[in-house]
Order: sequence, then C-alpha cells, then structure tokens
Amino acid sequence: MTPTSSRTSSGTSSALLRLAAHPVPRRIGEAVLTLLGVSILTFLVLRVLPGDQITASYGVDAGDLSGSQRAQLRSYYGLDKPLAEQYFSWLGGILHGRLGYSANAGQSVAHLTAHALPVTLELAVLAIALALLLGVCGGMIAASRPGALRDGAAQTLSLLALSAPVFLTGTVLARVLADSFGWNPNGETYAPPTGDLPLNLQQMVLPALVLGVSIASPVAQTTRAAVLDVRGEDFVTTVRAKGVTERALQVRHVLRNALIPVVTMSGLQFGFLLGGAVVVEQIFSLPGIGRQVLLGMGQKEYAVVQSTVLVIAVLFVVVNLATDLVYRLVDPRVWSR
Repeated sequence: MTPTSSRTSSGTSSALLRLAAHPVPRRIGEAVLTLLGVSILTFLVLRVLPGDQITASYGVDAGDLSGSQRAQLRSYYGLDKPLAEQYFSWLGGILHGRLGYSANAGQSVAHLTAHALPVTLELAVLAIALALLLGVCGGMIAASRPGALRDGAAQTLSLLALSAPVFLTGTVLARVLADSFGWNPNGETYAPPTGDLPLNLQQMVLPALVLGVSIASPVAQTTRAAVLDVRGEDFVTTVRAKGVTERALQVRHVLRNALIPVVTMSGLQFGFLLGGAVVVEQIFSLPGIGRQVLLGMGQKEYAVVQSTVLVIAVLFVVVNLATDLVYRLVDPRVWSR
C-alpha cells in the first residue's frame, strides 16, 4: 500500500468515525434500531395472544369449520406460512409503502391511517398546548414563592390532576355535561375540521381538556424545579444587579434557561399522546389512531395492529428527534455533550 492510499484510507476512516460520533447520525441510527425492535416485539406479542383472525371473524361458529375450511382460511389470511416468512413479508410490504389490508373494513391500512392520524394529531396538539399553558404558568407561580401558600396550592392541584385517571375524569365530565346541560357534541358523528370546524372544536374540547390537565401536572412540577435551579445561578444575581425588572428577569432569563427540561417533558408527553390517547378516543368516540389499534386488536387483524403501531412508533421517534433539534435552539451546549 502506498503512503498516499494509506493516508486516504486513514482519512476516510476518521471521517466515518466523526460522522458516527455526530449527534444527528447517531440518533437516526438509534431510531432505526428502535423501530426494528418495535416491529419484532409487536409481531411476536400478537402471535402469543390467544385466538387469531379466524376465531375473531367467526366467533363460536369457528368450531364448526372443517379442517379443509380452516386450512383455506389460514391460507387466505397468510397464517399458514412460517412466522419468519410472515414477518419479512409484512416488513417488505412496509418498505414498499404497503401497510396491509383490513378485511373487516374492506380498506387498506394506509387508507384507514390517513383518516385516523389527523384526528389524533389534532387532539395531541390541542392537549399539549393546553398542558403547556397550564403547566408552565402553574410552575412559575409555584416557584415564585417556594413554601408559600401559592406553592402549596399549586402542588396540591398538580397532585390531584396527576392522580385522577383519564378514563374517570373523561367519563364523569361527559356524563355531567350531557345529563345536566344537555351538551354532548361527541354523541354526533365525528366532524373533521375541514367539514364543520365549530362542531369539530366542540368535539375536541373535552378530550383535549382531560388529556391536557393530566399532562399539565408533570409539566408544572418540571417547570417549578427547573426555575428554582436556574434562579440560584450566579448570572441571575448579576442580571438583577443591573436593574432589570423582575418580570423581564423571570421571562427573558430564568424561564428561557429553564426550558430544556420542560421541552424534554413536552416532547415525551406529545409522543405518548400519539399512541396513549386510546382511552380518551374510545370514551369520546373519536376515530383516532389509538382507537384504530384497539379495534384491530379486538378483531385480531394483525396487519392493522402491526402497521398502526409502527406508524405510532415512527411518529414518536420523529417527535424525539425534533425535540433534540429544539434543544439546539434553546441551548447549543447540549449538542457538545
């Protein structure tokens, strides 16, 4: 090997090492491995659960099927193939943009997801916006007088909101408003925002409130702790000594530097909302992506559940990557660690 080629090889290796050490490629690689793990785990868990699409479709009549009929149905649903072949066949379809087909709905999973995903995204955005408004304001109020009455009241309300399960608060709110005030917009067919925006907002307000209040609690606790930590830094004393007003100090300096853990919490909560809103979607009859997974599991439609869970995982990963990018805007020093 000549010295020139040796230097070229060494330079290429160094460049690859630097690329692998860079935060963005490293996080993308971790995301790909995470999605692969989610796909394998979801595939295996569905096969471990009792029953299959045949028993879900025919119910008690499945016992009356003859051996040849059951074999034909297993071939139709692709259940007669080895597990490895089933997995790679499904994964190959995913890589080619085919999410599968729902026999019960008579539509492709991609079509179902295209209609369900905007519902969940709208609900998640409204819920996280409400959570940030309540949580950041509550955390700032609590941190303004540590140990005082306002701090105790804010933490007590936060604990109550965190302790109340969403299925209970959602059910109680819907029942009280329907029985006492005759207000039940979720009893009507779901209205997309492009079709009937006023009705859509009415149908979204309660689910977003239920989810937003539950998420506001950890956001408030995180904000309070972060603000108290930042307030003890030396630069805060320096800025205050320069004559900056207290309001400007709290907003421009303290809150800005306390945003990183708040951004972390918000990003994680938003990611969980994309798949964890299934209970609220079921209570308020919202045709979101979480409800799609629930119906798919009840009907044992493997393609629906597998592909939808993978879509949720992709969105969760994208949200986390976006959160990392926001870190850089808030504090570039994060990328150096």
